[in-house]
Amino acid sequence: MPSAITSTSSQTDATIFGGHDIARPQLTKPLYDSGSLQQYSHNDPTPAIGREFPTLKIRDLLKADDQLFRDLAYTISSRGVVFLRNQDVTPNELKDFMLRLTTLAGCPSTSGLHVHPLTEEGSELGDQISVISSEKQKKGGGLTHQLSDVSRYASNAWHSDITFEPVPSDYAMLKIHTLPVTGGDTLWASGYEVYDRLSEPMREMLKKLTATHDAKFFLDEARNLGNPLRECERGSPLNKGAELAAVHPVIRTNPVTGWNSVYVNKGFTKRINGVTKDESDILLKYLFNMVTQNHDAQVRFRWSKNDVAIWDNRSTWHCATYDYNDPRAGDRVCSLGEAPYLDVQGGKSRKEELGF
Repeated sequence: MPSAITSTSSQTDATIFGGHDIARPQLTKPLYDSGSLQQYSHNDPTPAIGREFPTLKIRDLLKADDQLFRDLAYTISSRGVVFLRNQDVTPNELKDFMLRLTTLAGCPSTSGLHVHPLTEEGSELGDQISVISSEKQKKGGGLTHQLSDVSRYASNAWHSDITFEPVPSDYAMLKIHTLPVTGGDTLWASGYEVYDRLSEPMREMLKKLTATHDAKFFLDEARNLGNPLRECERGSPLNKGAELAAVHPVIRTNPVTGWNSVYVNKGFTKRINGVTKDESDILLKYLFNMVTQNHDAQVRFRWSKNDVAIWDNRSTWHCATYDYNDPRAGDRVCSLGEAPYLDVQGGKSRKEELGF
C-alpha cells in the first residue's frame, strides 16, 4: 500500500473524504455557464457526453477574457470532452492554453503541467509535451502492453490519464497531426453517467472506499525505450519518485461542476481497498463493465488532421482504437488538478442536479 502518497490525509472538514492539504482546489463553489460561448456554433454528438465547436480557434481563445475561459472550463467539465477542428497551433500555445484553463478552473497553486514519467529529458518539445506515437506503441509503449501481453480485448485500454499520481490530471489536450486514412478513432465515456446508473445502496457503499492505482509497468517500458524514468517532481510536489502508485476515493467530486463520478479505470486501478481481494475483483469488473458495455454513455470521435480534443480526466475515461497500420501521432498536454476527494454532503448526481 502506498504510504507517502495516500489520498486520505488529515482533514479539517469532516464532509471531505480524501484529498491532500497542499493540493486542494481553489474554488469555493462550482463554476457556472454565463453563456459567453453561445456566440459560437456548437453541437452535442451524444446526449450523455461531448460537445463540438466546429469554428472555434485556440488562438482566438488565447486572446479571450477570463469569463469565456471559465465558461469553456465549465463546458469541458460538464460535457466531459470538447472537440475543436483544424487548429493551427504550436506545442507552446497548447501549453499556454492548458495553464490558463486549469488556473481559471481553480487548480491548486501547487499544481502545474504534468511531466510524464516516460518523457525523455531534454525533449525538443519540452518536458510537458507527451508525444503520442504509433511508433512508440509498436515497442510496447503506453497501455498497449496490456493488449499484446495479456488480452485481445481492445476495451482493456480504457483509462483516465495518470491516475497513478497522487495529484492526477484535471484536463488533458491532444492535437493529432499525423493520422491514417481511416481508423485511429478515440472514444470517451462519462463518469457522471456511470455514477448515475448505480443504485443508491451501491453508491453509498462505494463512497466509503478507496482504490489503489498503479503504473509500475512504466518501469519496464522505460527500460524498453532506453530512457531513465523521470523521478523528479512531475508537476506537483506530491508527484515524484519511482513508486508510481496512489490511493484515491472510488467516487470523487469534480469541483468545477460539483457532480460525482466513478473514479476507477482498467488501465491503472488494481485494487479496491478495505474489502477482500475477491470482492475487489467483483466490484472492479462490474464498474469496468459499466464503462465498456454502455455505448450510450460514450462518444466516438473520428480525427481529421490538426483536430484537438480537450477533456476532463476527473469524470471521463477514454480509449484509442488500434485498428490501423499507418503512422498516427500527436502532442498531448496534461494539467494537474487537485488530489481527488469526495464531497460527502455537497457532491451531487448530474442527473438529479439537471433534473433529467
